[in-house]
Amino acid sequence: CADTNTNIRLTLPVVCFVWQIAMIILFGVFIRYDEESDTHWVETKAHDNITSDIENDFYFRYPSFQDVHVMIFVGFGFLMTFLKRYSFGAVGFNFLIASFGLQWALLMQGWFHSLDPQTGKIFIGVESLINADFCVAGCLIAYGAVLGKVSPVQLLVMTLFGVTLFAVEEYIILNLLHARDAGGSMVIHTFGGYYGLTISWVLYRPNLHQSKRMQGSVYHSDIFAMIGTLFLWMFWPSFNSAITDHGDGQHRAVINTYLCLASTVLTTVAISSLSQKTGKLDMVHIQNSTLAGGVALGTAAEFMISPYGALIVGFFCGIISTMGYIFISPFLEKTLKIQDTCGIHNLHAMPGVIGGIVGAITAAAASESVYGKQGLINTFDFTGDFKDRTVLTQGGYQAAGMCVSIVFGVVGGAIVGSILKLPIWGDPADENCFDDEVYWEVSEPATHHLLFIIQPLGGAIVFDLVSRDELQTTFEIFI
Repeated sequence: CADTNTNIRLTLPVVCFVWQIAMIILFGVFIRYDEESDTHWVETKAHDNITSDIENDFYFRYPSFQDVHVMIFVGFGFLMTFLKRYSFGAVGFNFLIASFGLQWALLMQGWFHSLDPQTGKIFIGVESLINADFCVAGCLIAYGAVLGKVSPVQLLVMTLFGVTLFAVEEYIILNLLHARDAGGSMVIHTFGGYYGLTISWVLYRPNLHQSKRMQGSVYHSDIFAMIGTLFLWMFWPSFNSAITDHGDGQHRAVINTYLCLASTVLTTVAISSLSQKTGKLDMVHIQNSTLAGGVALGTAAEFMISPYGALIVGFFCGIISTMGYIFISPFLEKTLKIQDTCGIHNLHAMPGVIGGIVGAITAAAASESVYGKQGLINTFDFTGDFKDRTVLTQGGYQAAGMCVSIVFGVVGGAIVGSILKLPIWGDPADENCFDDEVYWEVSEPATHHLLFIIQPLGGAIVFDLVSRDELQTTFEIFI
């Protein structure tokens, strides 16, 4: 309703201050530097007979971390600036979500993956930072489904629960099921996609058409969104390879993702052109579907999928994702009541499922003749408790991992959506969605312009001030 209270002067500062203080306390209790970032690294080098600092994991991982970090803050942020009046919210709230989420992720992932049972401490290094960014990516994907329709307080609550759910499903998929998912097709994209879609479904707004005038893009907003696309597209090979094994695994993941993305662009352009009677391209497709190949190859990026296999995955992803924007998004909104602002179903959820399927098939089809005996062990980490696992069994667990990510996304999204539906969060009214002015101080350009009118009689020149909206042309000449 129109009288919805969107004043967050109390709730937002309280949440930010209380949660940040909580982070400081929890970090003080649990978080410590790992051995490669601690000052005792000098002693560690001497003890382990390491002759050079180049062996420090920083030098392997930091370039990838930089790329992933840029994707999170610049790529995702600018990708969502396509709305004509919601650029501050797209970039600014993306900044807020990521900054809180990465802190909470270091704790949650640390408790599940790297808690030292003897000291009760979490030891973090550069790989921990990459994994925290991955976790945040899942929440930013979910944000895309509710973009412009929720308050920043709701987004922080959504991130708190999203990071928590992510850490649990990640632990189940990667540790208990021992599935491989280096680029996060399942863990990040499938979970984040269905988490956001389910929340959007629970928060369905039957009168959202009242904000229809604000839901489109303008020329410059689409250009800004394309900046986000290009950053994501260029750095996606780093995203898929950032935590893979040093050497051949990382090298292969970069090559496969690089080729897959290139293939996706061509089929996206082809389907976009075919979908219009005039053959013109739709910028929505170019901004989003061109990235779908990177999502779909996340699981199998480090596998021996072969270069032509990567091109095949990209070929079909461009088609499927673009068709999703043309046919599936309208169906979801009209029939299933899912209002997906950014179309995350077509860019993340659906390609994420495709990635899980590709990963399961590729793992099940792996052979010693292709990988080599030691290569098979290294790629799928068939060591310790999993040393007797076969590739067919691995393929089954890969498929099970995909199912786990969907269940966590849907069930978790339904619960969190119900919490966010409570009328206490300061969310905008139906007629005020997709507008920065609800939560931001927006500086307008000069509201008046000089209008020069040459009168038809006597040649007198009249100067008048008119509002920007009333001004049609700078000069009106009457002869």
